[in-house]
Amino acid sequence: MCRWLAYTGNPISLETVLFRARHSLIDQSLHSKLGATTTNGDGFGLGWYQHPHDIPYRYRSVHPAWNDRNLRELARAVHAPLFVAHVRAATHTPVQETNCHPFRHRRWMFAHNGLIQSFPLMRRELLLAIDPGRFNALEGSTDSEAMFYLAMTFGLEVDPVPALERMAGFIEATAQRHGIEPALNMTVFASDGEQIVAVRYSSEHNSRSLFHSTSFKHLRELYPDDPRIAAVGEDAYLLVSEPIVDLPEAWAEVPESTAIVVRGPQIEYRDFKPVAP
Repeated sequence: MCRWLAYTGNPISLETVLFRARHSLIDQSLHSKLGATTTNGDGFGLGWYQHPHDIPYRYRSVHPAWNDRNLRELARAVHAPLFVAHVRAATHTPVQETNCHPFRHRRWMFAHNGLIQSFPLMRRELLLAIDPGRFNALEGSTDSEAMFYLAMTFGLEVDPVPALERMAGFIEATAQRHGIEPALNMTVFASDGEQIVAVRYSSEHNSRSLFHSTSFKHLRELYPDDPRIAAVGEDAYLLVSEPIVDLPEAWAEVPESTAIVVRGPQIEYRDFKPVAP
């Protein structure tokens, strides 16, 4: 399907996790171990914040991530305290820049791995539910971007987790009316620069893979000579579709039907329960 990662912590070079790690996101674009597809070469995207209240920067391309020389230069140059990166494996929609993640609206970014089952059959009904004031911001044709603007419609900017629950519930209710089962499979990332909100959920309770880093303070005690761990700081936090390094005790799987909210050193885990309209 797709692979993505998100980071918050001390400002670090994007190259550190995109290229230097043993099973980096670039490696996953060619050799995914846990994804629905081994190769994720239908474009990629980066989004990052230099300061929490700024509009995020973004770079997207239809090139395979492993074959874009500009990506390597950019990743080496940019240092950021919060960023997301995504490599795409297309499903229903074409390979074009506007279909590459992350999607952006004002301060918010959104990335997704998974799918809405039979999205073309429900597309018109789902798009008509998007707030008319936001509808013209749609640029592409993916189910992922539709999910983002549905979440915005349901209050992502005000209360992110309930908005995502309403988005998922609306999709499932729409699918039920069309006789589509299961409806939804997703791991999603959303951020406004001050927080990361992530969800692992699927209608059949068999979601795409998602892992989070364990305590970096604990990891510094276990691996005091590892410069990668020292650089990120004790409050750093990573979310990854697949572990990027093989350090024991470095990763834990995000449980099914779980939402995570990360605000600096504060990390909250919640049950994720879709709310039907």
